[in-house]
Amino acid sequence: MTTTADTPPLCQLNDIPDGNAIEVEAMVAGEPESLLVYRAGEMVSAFYNVCPHAGRRLDYAPGRFLVRNGLIICAAHGATFTAADGNCQTGPCRGDRLRGVPVTVDAGSVYLA
Repeated sequence: MTTTADTPPLCQLNDIPDGNAIEVEAMVAGEPESLLVYRAGEMVSAFYNVCPHAGRRLDYAPGRFLVRNGLIICAAHGATFTAADGNCQTGPCRGDRLRGVPVTVDAGSVYLA
């Protein structure tokens, strides 16, 4: 069984500004992936950095995301996603969602779950 002590963290909780997101590169299911990691207080959620509408990245510049009032905004077409669960609220992908990646926080470090 793999524990957090056996794997390197994705990032430190303090690396993520509260109410905002950062990009991390990680191996997920054996593939290198760009992930968006969002923080609200002690709660962290992570998603593939891909909009479900057209498969484009969510960031407006590498690792730079538009996040306002708990919503992640796709830089390509303005769709908004609830940062806690990835549900699309407005835009052409309404009713769809971001693909989540399970993460956990342990002793101030964020790990793939």
